[in-house]
Amino acid sequence: MIKFNRKFDPHQIRFLIFDLDGTLIDSRLDLIHSVNAMLRHFNLAELPGDVVASYVGDGAPMLVRRALGDSRDEAFFKRGLDYFLAYYREHKLDHTTVYDGIAAALGRIQASNGDGRRMAVLSNKPVLPARAIVDALGLGPFFVKVYGGNSFSTKKPDPLGVHTLLKETGHSANDSMIVGDSSIDIVTARNADILSCGVTYGFAPQSLSFAPPDVLIDHPQELAELFG
Repeated sequence: MIKFNRKFDPHQIRFLIFDLDGTLIDSRLDLIHSVNAMLRHFNLAELPGDVVASYVGDGAPMLVRRALGDSRDEAFFKRGLDYFLAYYREHKLDHTTVYDGIAAALGRIQASNGDGRRMAVLSNKPVLPARAIVDALGLGPFFVKVYGGNSFSTKKPDPLGVHTLLKETGHSANDSMIVGDSSIDIVTARNADILSCGVTYGFAPQSLSFAPPDVLIDHPQELAELFG
């Protein structure tokens, strides 16, 4: 169900910035397996899947740091991060899929309003695996830009990535929106002074209660209803 927390005209939204993990793709299992492979490598106890999933959203370094229990040993943390990234690089597409209904919704959004709306991806996942996954799963043609957590000097919720996208595409804060599954995306939108759309089917729907989006949806097809 589409729930509006703030009144706005969807027809005025010309540029949609999507989060990746938990919003466009279900990468949960590959992230869980990669984290636990790292923990096994260092003879540490594996973590339950739900715990690992709750650590996702702030980028690979924070995911690894949390999985290691916020270790103060920076050299050990660096080895853990390197192992995680190497393992994930090889296994990022073992189980990762596009959420049902996303491709159809993106197609309708892209074709809407005559000249269509433009879309981009802004993820906290490192940019190379982010782009590789987007392309491998057939989503590349929908997006004018795909940026990751190491594309800029700061990550979400800092607004630098959004501001860069607006500048590069010629869009303004008034015609743009972030779509994401966690409070990180909503706070990013607020920091960039643009609208936000939260999705409840992703990794961290519970976090949306702490930072309510301007509009909330339960299923990808509702993106098409809203903007298609």
